[in-house]
Amino acid sequence: MQTPVVTVIVPGYDVGLYAAEALESLRAQTLTDWAAILVDDASSDDTGALFDDAAAADDRFQVVHHRERGGLSAARNTGLDLVRTPLLGFLDADDRYTPRALERLVGTVTASGSDFALGAYVRLRPEGDGHYVAGSVQPWVAAATDPARTGTTLDAHPDASGNIVAWSKVSRTELWRRTGLRFPVGKAYEDQIVAQQLYTRARAFDVIPDVVVEWRERADGSSITQHKDELPVLRDYLEALAGGIEVLDAAGQPRAAASRVRLILAMDLPPLVELARDHADPRYRRELGAFVRTLWARADGTELADPAAMAITAARLW
Repeated sequence: MQTPVVTVIVPGYDVGLYAAEALESLRAQTLTDWAAILVDDASSDDTGALFDDAAAADDRFQVVHHRERGGLSAARNTGLDLVRTPLLGFLDADDRYTPRALERLVGTVTASGSDFALGAYVRLRPEGDGHYVAGSVQPWVAAATDPARTGTTLDAHPDASGNIVAWSKVSRTELWRRTGLRFPVGKAYEDQIVAQQLYTRARAFDVIPDVVVEWRERADGSSITQHKDELPVLRDYLEALAGGIEVLDAAGQPRAAASRVRLILAMDLPPLVELARDHADPRYRRELGAFVRTLWARADGTELADPAAMAITAARLW
């Protein structure tokens, strides 16, 4: 076995239907000198057994079983504590890497000396026959990753801040150790704030337009992103959105913060407003409304403001 250069942390909870594809996407990597830490977060299905079988067949896999469920952040933090390689990445156990994902991400960081690299991703959408089909790269993803850049920063490329998922990146382990970065336990959308912390604490980062991950939207509706109509999930979502902007503000990155506000207004807000319009719980509208007013206060008098869109939003929320 080659000495691994990168460790991929793969958390999973009750993802037995999908984990085999995620693990196979690792085995299929053109870069073969990787290790993977599979963290079974106290699953009630066969996720843990699938992880154990993978480790028995391939010693690049290491398995950790949580005795009690800790959530996605806790599982990722467990993996972080065990990384012994110069580089690390993340892959959720219901998603899958494209074949050259690690080759491209590891390759650019190694060549440039940057602290991390991020790539593009697409959504895996279910079809009626039980299969999933990969979509196209969405405009906000392309804005963050295309064209390729090496040794860049948020000052030079503020739109990178729109790529806020953990699993689109490979980073230097030293960056996590030096800055003490951890995922916030007990929160949904936990990678949004961590991503902004990576951008603001890195000395430089690279971007590549290659699709590195296919991100699954589960047919059974069990993905956390499919539960934004639930008030606790909304609260975590809004907290993550606001927290990411606060990180950028604190780091003196007004252009990146403005880019995030622009993207949230255009992409995140409209579907939430539609959910709020007919929501049975009036707290949903009130709390979303308070968040919207905060964004509008930032946008007022700037190029971010869209009076027509703001009027439509207000009519639907109040």
